Amino acid sequence: MARVLKRIETYYDTVPRSSARAEEFGPLTLFVREGADGWPFYARPALGHGGGATVEDVERVRTRQRELGMPEAFEWVAETTPGLRAAVEASGLVVHEHPLMVLSTAPRPAPAPAGALVRTLDATDPRLADAVAAPYAAFGATPTPADTARVAARITAGLTVLAAAFDTETGEALAGGQVQPVGDVAEVVGVGTRPGARRRGLGLAVTATLVAEARALGVDLVFLTASDATVERLYARLGFRTVATALIAEP
Repeated sequence: MARVLKRIETYYDTVPRSSARAEEFGPLTLFVREGADGWPFYARPALGHGGGATVEDVERVRTRQRELGMPEAFEWVAETTPGLRAAVEASGLVVHEHPLMVLSTAPRPAPAPAGALVRTLDATDPRLADAVAAPYAAFGATPTPADTARVAARITAGLTVLAAAFDTETGEALAGGQVQPVGDVAEVVGVGTRPGARRRGLGLAVTATLVAEARALGVDLVFLTASDATVERLYARLGFRTVATALIAEP
């Protein structure tokens, strides 16, 4: 399992670099978005740094985040960097725990959801904005045109695959999500279902489609972070199992 976590750690360091610049703060790396419409990134442990971070290290990063108008956010894996939590909490941030899950078997197919069609979208698809909006709606948010444009650009560049479940009668996107491949590793991210369409298996169907797309691209390690224990049990139906704990810290 140590090898798997090492591959995930390398992935975590690589993905933000496609759309952000990295600023090094000793044992920590801060990813800074490029352009006003870029994704507001976070700080995380510097790849390959053997030492632990101190409260002073965390405070230096938080000061820089405030200067840049960025969220004071940190993300890391508890088992990979066990000493960071104490420093982050001592700085006054709140740490949230989430199951980090890896697809450990051959992908298990999800039942086809009744009344919905699951498919991937390219950057020119007329339903792209609707598909991007569905996961946002799951969390009570609305994407901006810049958010949709960013997803379109990442699809064109081969950095992400977007899939959505569409109502077969109305054509509305009911659920959606993305998978981001880097070489032979990929993370499933941002899967969400509109509140009125939950409990129909749409999120699982979208995830299964994303896994199949990743496998078709040559990916042999697929992972994701579940929001809580309930979602963890749902993903287990597709063959994911929890291997570690993802930590997210914020004020």
